[in-house]
Amino acid sequence: MSLLDNCPALVLNADFRPLSYFPLSLWSWQDAVKAVCLDRVNIVSHYDRVVRSPSFAMRLPSVISLKEYIPAARRPAFTRFNVFLRDRFTCQYCGEPHSSHELTFDHLVPRSRGGKTTWTNVVTACSSCNLEKGSRLPAEAHMYPRREPEQPSSYVLQENGRGFPPNFLHHSWRDFLYWDSELEAS
Repeated sequence: MSLLDNCPALVLNADFRPLSYFPLSLWSWQDAVKAVCLDRVNIVSHYDRVVRSPSFAMRLPSVISLKEYIPAARRPAFTRFNVFLRDRFTCQYCGEPHSSHELTFDHLVPRSRGGKTTWTNVVTACSSCNLEKGSRLPAEAHMYPRREPEQPSSYVLQENGRGFPPNFLHHSWRDFLYWDSELEAS
């Protein structure tokens, strides 16, 4: 692994907000340099590292912004990950947060009883709660979700994603990740 592999670029939309908070919108240094050379992005901030070719030298971009605004999808894809993100990686029965590999999803109306795999019938569950509920209805199991499941907007998923920062945050990214957060009064 090259030292340059540790130099991803944070990608901002033309309005200077990240394209995505979770997963954080990052491009490899190669993709960022290519986008700069193709004049598709503006460089907002740099790393101290430089890449060179025989006729060219460039400081690696750490933050780039797209020149053209890309509107967010109005309706997010129905995926297991997005269900977990909607529910903030928290079992909707016991209320305990878990990592994604410890979670599953539960059908409120089980598929064996005609339930569909939809935003409004699926909730995040830990394995033990899912096993305990089994193929029963919430009333039969006396297990009710903490929040009524609904289809989230892309905005809701982005806001929920902001609560789960990535393992690595370069100092040049911080102003763009949290600049629109509500400040606490002191």
